[in-house]
Amino acid sequence: MLQEFKKFAMRGSVVDLAIGVIIGAAFSKIIDSMVGDIMMPIIGRIFGGLDFSNYFIGLTKAASDQTNYEAAKKAGATLGYGQFLTVTVNFVIIAWILFLVIKAMNRLFKQEEAAPAPPAPPTKEEELLTEIRDLLKARQ
Repeated sequence: MLQEFKKFAMRGSVVDLAIGVIIGAAFSKIIDSMVGDIMMPIIGRIFGGLDFSNYFIGLTKAASDQTNYEAAKKAGATLGYGQFLTVTVNFVIIAWILFLVIKAMNRLFKQEEAAPAPPAPPTKEEELLTEIRDLLKARQ
């Protein structure tokens, strides 16, 4: 059973998947930082200096009295629509980048497929037929 597991775990597709997950996690952190530290402050500035991460609706009296989202979450039930907006922007950016990457890969594969294949060498039969044709032309 241990040998079967080792064989399964060392197959190329499992290792490729593991690498993809690790790279995806690192990529996600980059996108989170880009959205949270660069894009959302710019969007907030455009809309009058708003900080979307602190937009919330307190569902309890204690949560409603708080001034920031983290304190409101600790105080009681809270709808954090600012956080939701940030995560949604995150998703749209990741989806757009993945779309562009896949589109570029598809274009690359189409170019490789479109490249003409070199002509196949003639078979013995074709060579003989060519010689016969040439000989017949030479007689005329």
